[in-house]
Amino acid sequence: MKFSLCMIVKNEETRLDRCLSTLQVAMDEIIIVDTGSDDKTKQIASRYTDKIYDFQWIGDFAAARNFAASKATGDYIYTADADEYLEEEDQQKLLTLKQALLPEVDIVQMLYCTPAEQSTVYNYEQEYRPKLYKRLREFVWIDPIHETLRLDPVVFDSDICVQHRPTPGHEKRDLDALAKVSENRQAMSAKLRHMYAMELYRCGEPQDFIKAEPYFLWLSVQEGVSEDALREAICVLMRGYRLNGDIPHFLAYAMRDGVTQPTAEMCCELGVYFEQQNDLAEAAMWYQNALSETESILDIRTSGEIAEKGLERCK
Repeated sequence: MKFSLCMIVKNEETRLDRCLSTLQVAMDEIIIVDTGSDDKTKQIASRYTDKIYDFQWIGDFAAARNFAASKATGDYIYTADADEYLEEEDQQKLLTLKQALLPEVDIVQMLYCTPAEQSTVYNYEQEYRPKLYKRLREFVWIDPIHETLRLDPVVFDSDICVQHRPTPGHEKRDLDALAKVSENRQAMSAKLRHMYAMELYRCGEPQDFIKAEPYFLWLSVQEGVSEDALREAICVLMRGYRLNGDIPHFLAYAMRDGVTQPTAEMCCELGVYFEQQNDLAEAAMWYQNALSETESILDIRTSGEIAEKGLERCK
């Protein structure tokens, strides 16, 4: 059983050594695809492998990862980013997994562990992510009668914890990339739409909301759009209008939110608005609604610490 580590990198001189030093113990080959570094990234990578390739960045992470995977020769591909690493205990678990991995397993998931204070998108500190997958998948027939090909992959959820320590600033890169994708509205899958809304709501600056406005305005008036998509669009538009001082539009979308199922995010936005108007009783009511009457859809903190701190300020 051979493992190929495939990575795409750019200007990762401060983190790449830590990542590679903890993964090399289980890897039979290491493939580094550089998308335009102008620091010592490739020099550091050369300490671990001679399989270093240049890839012209085209604004598409999937294209870069597919290029890296095309260079692999192992039975399984392990995909990693430079801001990840394995603790010693998890290195041993990965080695054990390598010895015991059943050949019918197509994908191995691992726990992706990001401290809450360093997360720009996710509402949890651990989540399962596919980290190891079979390079060439074999298809087999199943069912003793009316036989068919097994299309769903065999997935194994391991107890290996991948430590993720992102550095500040990458959210701007992500938001710029998502804004560009949103220009082609049909290219935004439900997953990308949700990720865009979460990252905007949690860490977007006023100018990021201006860039996002055309897409979420379009989404908010589409016939047949799901209620989840509509609620996310309203959350983003309200926050953007408040941050940019467009109070008439902010209040218009606040009233529209009442037509759908209310969210903790919107209750907090109204709480902040009334707090800024020095109407503390009204603000407290909305913060309380965020805490006890609604649920979060983009930022779990709006039904917890954000609302609690708002209530405390309104006393």
